[in-house]
Amino acid sequence: MSDPKELHKKATQLRIECLKSIHKAQSGHTGGSMSAMDILVTLYYGDLGGDPIMKYNPQKPDWEDQDYFILSKGHAAPALYAILADIGYFEKSELDYLRQVNALLQGHPVIKTPGVTMTTGSLGQGFAAAHGLALSLKMDHKKNIVFTMLGDGELQEGIVWETAMSAAQFKSENFIAFIDNNEIQLDGFTRSIMNVEPIIDKFASFGWRTIPVKNGHDFNELLTAVEKALIPSRKPTVIVCNTIKGKGVAFAERNPSYHGVALSKEEMQVAIPALEKELT
Repeated sequence: MSDPKELHKKATQLRIECLKSIHKAQSGHTGGSMSAMDILVTLYYGDLGGDPIMKYNPQKPDWEDQDYFILSKGHAAPALYAILADIGYFEKSELDYLRQVNALLQGHPVIKTPGVTMTTGSLGQGFAAAHGLALSLKMDHKKNIVFTMLGDGELQEGIVWETAMSAAQFKSENFIAFIDNNEIQLDGFTRSIMNVEPIIDKFASFGWRTIPVKNGHDFNELLTAVEKALIPSRKPTVIVCNTIKGKGVAFAERNPSYHGVALSKEEMQVAIPALEKELT
């Protein structure tokens, strides 16, 4: 898809699936899943000039020419699961068993789940593993691209900056990171808990190409940013997206209380019809 309206429609449909999955489990991270959804939809459904942004094949999960995505902010797994089910990595019925014992879809991504490249959840480790994969592919002279996503609170982890140094040192131009900069972590605002700004300046000082996205829910901006990121530069690239925690659920937007909880039955009766209205 290259039409922002179609991408928005897809993201809205997937937000509904994601909320239902978390609600049925009565456990999961609503806020960060909603803020990350539009970035993920851009990656998995977007195209530039008729070519898909990210190459993948659900029928051939081990396809050698695929690009890779690693969700370093693993708690946003419900958003990723909704997408992987929609594009055919597994049956949509699996979404009904999120976080259940022995279920396919656990609270954080695990490598046994089709479409998941790396088990993640411990903050920063997915970013490091993603660069390891990118560096390995580069050393083998392969053209695969590795995409990853971090949360802004995740940038407080030391391993993130060790990885940033490494990626710049080895000129890992096949490594593209998104920052879901929703400004909230756990039960408060990131700026109050441990300020990570200025994110752009910090990555630039480490030798990265930096691309700011003022509105991480605007598909025109997201597509333009990715198009820039795919231009060879002999540098790793970070796309810093300003997003809204809880995006799409009006009463949850920018509300730290919805970081890691499911919506109640009464809240679902408000949130789902509001999203469905956007589809008409």
